[in-house]
Amino acid sequence: MQGGESRSAGGVGMKRSKDELTEEDFKKLKHSEHDLEKDEENYKDNLLTAYKNIMDILKEYLDLKEEYYNIIALWIIGTYFHDKFPSYPYLFFNAMKGSGKSRTMNLITTLSSGGQMLNALTEAVLFRTKGTLGIDEFEGISRKGNETLRELLNSAYKKGVKVKRMKQQKTEQGTEQVVEEFEVFRPLVLANIWGMESVLGDRCIQLILEKSNKNVVVNLIEIFREENIVQETIKLLNQCSLCRCSFSVEVYREWNAYIKNNYTKDINYIYNTNNTNNILPLEVFKTINLMDLNGRELELSLPLCLIANEISDENQDLLKITTLTLKTLFSSRKEDELTDNIDVSLYDFISQEVISSAYKWDTVNDITRRFKEFLDVTDEWVNSKWMGRALKRLGLIREKKRVGRGVAVILDIEKAQEKIKMFK
Repeated sequence: MQGGESRSAGGVGMKRSKDELTEEDFKKLKHSEHDLEKDEENYKDNLLTAYKNIMDILKEYLDLKEEYYNIIALWIIGTYFHDKFPSYPYLFFNAMKGSGKSRTMNLITTLSSGGQMLNALTEAVLFRTKGTLGIDEFEGISRKGNETLRELLNSAYKKGVKVKRMKQQKTEQGTEQVVEEFEVFRPLVLANIWGMESVLGDRCIQLILEKSNKNVVVNLIEIFREENIVQETIKLLNQCSLCRCSFSVEVYREWNAYIKNNYTKDINYIYNTNNTNNILPLEVFKTINLMDLNGRELELSLPLCLIANEISDENQDLLKITTLTLKTLFSSRKEDELTDNIDVSLYDFISQEVISSAYKWDTVNDITRRFKEFLDVTDEWVNSKWMGRALKRLGLIREKKRVGRGVAVILDIEKAQEKIKMFK
């Protein structure tokens, strides 16, 4: 830390001079009515107030699983510090019809930095606009013709990816073509009914929305944009976004040093717990590491953990709650991905059955045997009991009857052929 800087416990409230502000910060300050130094002093209190407000607003208008409120609130706050992170997760809602996903998306984008809702997304909108984007009814991204948009979306969660386009520019000599460069890194919140394809899904924190019967919530009219608490919260977060926070690249360097020391025990990488220059205490990294996440899961989780730590009081309860929730979410996703992948394989297998067999009885035992040969596996869990449930769950049974000690079915091969088109 520089000699002229000071910070409060936990690495927040650090002072900085105006010459440290970015050009974007100066643009914000040009029309600002608040005092930056005063905001720096009240930074952590304002951030905590904003967090509590968001939790109250979410719980008033949405009926969600209890652990979701914290994750969404942290994600919303993170949109105001988005450019401080090297990567930032997409928020994805997988929701059944009538589960309130449009309301959820509207509320989140209202509270987020520069938030706006779209029913469709184009390449130009993605890289030529700024702020948080909410895309409802996010279906068909895997369809033919969306290849370039899909590639951009696969990259927009990470800082540094650029899009270049040619632009016509007038000069004294006439017109010439010049290169325009755009940053695609931005916060995205997505929602659909059918789920997300695997590559893009790997960039998301996925939450499941269920239909609510809590009338005191679902019957509320969406007037949250006009509510004072919403307007005050947005104002607080805009003020906080100008202040020094512990999300800088130095935190990621400290994390890397901690990991190298933790796994290599190399003295060159020891994270010195007595070094006052460390932005975050060692205990913060230990708590985050207890999630036991790897690769992209950790990359997506770190921003929300760092925000939770910024808001946490000294006992770090909020950070611990956040890490436990994220660990559970990613563990559940692994189980879902296993089920999803095997379901796609089952669609593929049945779609390749001879069409003349579409109206013939077939025993579940025989279908299971052939499917295992198709996968080239011997796993015991892929058995006739699992097959019967999978065929029923995927709606691939036309008719069903008991035969001896087993079950025979007529497969819906045409349906499997239609379904597999979504994944190819």
